[in-house]
Amino acid sequence: MSWIAKGNDLVEQSSPNQPKGILDARIEAEKLRTKYTNDPRQNSFRVLVTGESGTGKTHLLRTARRPVHIDSFDPGGTLVLRDLVARGDIIADTDYEKEDRTEPMMFREWCRTFEHRVRGKYFDSIGTYCLDSSTMWADAVMNWVLDKSKHAGEAPRWAHDYVPQKVEIQTWIRRILALPCDVIVTGHLAPIEEVVVLHRGSKDEETVKVLTGYKYMTTGQGAVILPLMFDEQWTTFADEKGGGIEYSIITAKWRLYRARTRIGRGVFDVREKPDIKALLKKAGWPTEDKPKLF
Repeated sequence: MSWIAKGNDLVEQSSPNQPKGILDARIEAEKLRTKYTNDPRQNSFRVLVTGESGTGKTHLLRTARRPVHIDSFDPGGTLVLRDLVARGDIIADTDYEKEDRTEPMMFREWCRTFEHRVRGKYFDSIGTYCLDSSTMWADAVMNWVLDKSKHAGEAPRWAHDYVPQKVEIQTWIRRILALPCDVIVTGHLAPIEEVVVLHRGSKDEETVKVLTGYKYMTTGQGAVILPLMFDEQWTTFADEKGGGIEYSIITAKWRLYRARTRIGRGVFDVREKPDIKALLKKAGWPTEDKPKLF
């Protein structure tokens, strides 16, 4: 059995010299290479961007490959992008910012709309897709799980609710990562504090809270599972300097922050300027925009 090239495809044909059932390793490898080369996802960039409020997560989208489509679950999160929305460089769907925990509908609506756009190949024309933020999106997933079990507005009941939420998060993040464009998923960070006892056993004994790190804010096992699904995990950072604020992206573990990179290993500095296209260029990745839609 052998293969011949027809356009971008390799077509199977019989070969009198090839034993039945035995693959020609060279042809099989060439078939896989062709498939890999023609897969638009292999030239697309995917990153989980976490950070505290006010560190420039959403603002970073100004530097992504355009047009940028944002599914916004954070109320008011896209206000810093209004000029680019008006110019058509960014398309913002803010319908999902109006969640009501007692009558949750946003996750169900998002699923329906997302599938409609995937089937219609809408994302083939998008440079970057952004879910902003996965923290609020995961809350919407949990609200849907609770509503489905007739417990809308109530507190989650551990395995009864966290397990179904975990399944939904994994399923839909995989769908997002399969899009034929760059993908940016944002998430909020919360400080981790530990109580430390000072002067234990003395009359001056007191307790203080000590900052020991930051955690990715999402419910259930999402804080562990979701970061593992991304090749890149960056953290936005804002530092007050000389009366102003200096923004940066952390690409590796630094101080109390966790971050990592594969495309920038040995190339990126630990702290980089918050410019996605500049970082893609530095790593040797495509930076071209797609045509504007309007």
